[in-house]
Amino acid sequence: MNAHNELFPVIDPTQRRRLANAIRFLAIDAVEAAKSGHPGAPMGMADIAEVLWRGHLHHNPANPHWANRDRFVLSNGHASMLIYALLHLSGYELPLDELKRFRQLHSKTPGHPEVGYTPGVETTTGPLGQGLANAVGMALAERMLAREFNRPGHDIIDHHTYVFVGDGCLMEGISHEVCSLAGTLKLNKLIAFYDDNGISIDGHVEHWFGDDTAKRFVAYGWNVIGPIDGHDPQAVERATAQAKTSDRPSLIICTTTIGWGSPNKAGGHDVHGSALGAAEVEATRRALGWEYGPFEIPQDIYDAWDARAHGAKLEQAWNERFDAYARAWPELAAALRRRLSGELPADWAGTVHKLFASARAVSAATATRKASQIALETLVPALPEMFGGSADLTGSNLTAVKASHAWASAQDGQVVNYLSYGVREFGMAAMMNGMALHGAFVPYGGTFLMFSDYARNAVRMSALMSQRVVHVFSHDSIGLGEDGPTHQAVEQTPSLRLIPRLDVWRPADVLETAVAWKHAVERRDGPSALLLSRQNLAVLQHGDGAEARIERGGYVVADAATGKPQVVLIATGSEVEIALKARELLAAGGVQARVVSMPCTSAFDRQDVAWRTDVLPAGVPRVAVEAAQPDLWHKYVGLSGAVVGISTFGESAPAPELYRHFHITPEHTAEVAREVLSRAGGALD
Repeated sequence: MNAHNELFPVIDPTQRRRLANAIRFLAIDAVEAAKSGHPGAPMGMADIAEVLWRGHLHHNPANPHWANRDRFVLSNGHASMLIYALLHLSGYELPLDELKRFRQLHSKTPGHPEVGYTPGVETTTGPLGQGLANAVGMALAERMLAREFNRPGHDIIDHHTYVFVGDGCLMEGISHEVCSLAGTLKLNKLIAFYDDNGISIDGHVEHWFGDDTAKRFVAYGWNVIGPIDGHDPQAVERATAQAKTSDRPSLIICTTTIGWGSPNKAGGHDVHGSALGAAEVEATRRALGWEYGPFEIPQDIYDAWDARAHGAKLEQAWNERFDAYARAWPELAAALRRRLSGELPADWAGTVHKLFASARAVSAATATRKASQIALETLVPALPEMFGGSADLTGSNLTAVKASHAWASAQDGQVVNYLSYGVREFGMAAMMNGMALHGAFVPYGGTFLMFSDYARNAVRMSALMSQRVVHVFSHDSIGLGEDGPTHQAVEQTPSLRLIPRLDVWRPADVLETAVAWKHAVERRDGPSALLLSRQNLAVLQHGDGAEARIERGGYVVADAATGKPQVVLIATGSEVEIALKARELLAAGGVQARVVSMPCTSAFDRQDVAWRTDVLPAGVPRVAVEAAQPDLWHKYVGLSGAVVGISTFGESAPAPELYRHFHITPEHTAEVAREVLSRAGGALD
């Protein structure tokens, strides 16, 4: 356990307030320069931040990626100048000029903290509540790594996750999802500081947020401390030290005044989301005795904040402990190094060979959700970094395999690699983001495609942050049948394809599913979504080397029997089988058709022009077939082509009956192809 360690010498209260005021005025000046931003929360939380960052947070500004650093998350991301000020003052590579460029194009100080832009920012926050959920995922990752790698006398994974939250974070429903689960899991290395200032954009929150937050978190199973005076450093110090000894996650309720120090705007919503204004800035300087100009920080304050020397000592001490660990447990140390680097095992090529061999061994019609499970039977035992789960749909998503060891049933000392998240789709997706950001894990989690709508903003955030997260969405269409339109995805598939950096795979059979999983695991620059069928799908006839063609996102699965194709049928998932049957019907009528399977449109779009035009030759009419909202497909079929899809909601009936009802059939597809050919002046004989 990390014992409390005063990182810097004890100083008198007046000097301590000056250190906090440095945060306040950097925030004030940056927002004033940008004429945009949120100064109130940084001003209100500055005293809490000073205690945490100078007295407890284990980090090294010279190495923001040190593996055993404490994680700090600013969930109320609109208060971004708080973390920028902290990073600048403590010695990260964030010069003052970047603070002066707050909210400007290509600066390292964007309007909300963004991972990858600013050294020391652990996650992108702004959508309220998600930073808190990311922090829960980080704390879970720390717990799982410690359980797997620590050995007696070698607590090599041992760090805390600290998160600042505001009223908005706790009003968002995701806070209930993840805090309930964090309490159940007893994630005691998670410590949240609640900025209880009673203000949001619309005014005093008592009119719309009257929860007893303390009782709420006690009910979750958290250790609740406070309310304390968030402007009393000694009270914050005592509460933080107490929280670090708890066997449960801790919520420290800090009563603060938003915009503390502003004579005329403190305590009101006017200071929440707009600059103070020149007159109030000067009044605040006078009120707090801050005798320095805009962005001016005296050297003695810089010296008192500088964490570089101490951070280097902390990391060096850990490196020495890790060297001793590596001598005692060399294989574990090598495995941990590899996982922290994000690299796949040296024998990954052999795993891929087994993955494809197991897929090709399947000959019977198989639902792609089952095909996904077949792939996971190979991947999970080969990749200990894979951490799976489901939002209470394990038996439907088929995300658990023989090598999965669930938290709920794990024996003492057993490595846990699977979690039942409960009915918490949004929380699951955001926690997976936190695990990926923490490092050493490739998280995947399942729910029905329809409920991707619940998780959507976290799916978007995994793409925005370029994180290797795998979203497993089964029951992908009207093909799920009798559950009806509340469960039948129609618009979800095309809408997910609109998210930049998200690769959406809708495989047609077992081999395409295996390729999708390979791609998702190998990809390090963004997330993947696998859209999987409930109903059985026929195994396609794949020739040698099909795996490489599939991975290009779109390929010819069946070509014209003779000569050049007169029409191209493009399909995904369960509709590839329909397109193939339509091809046979067209052939019987003398029309030569090519069938293109396009399991991943974004992967196809990344191919060179030669590949794309070879698959979709110019001048050949096209028809797309997908049991989903059709608009996206016009980018491929053009104005002269056609789409066989569904532009309304589903119905409750057996799947085959639904496909007939909505005319997503080989017969209708062939008829539409003939109409397209006729309009194009193509021969029908």
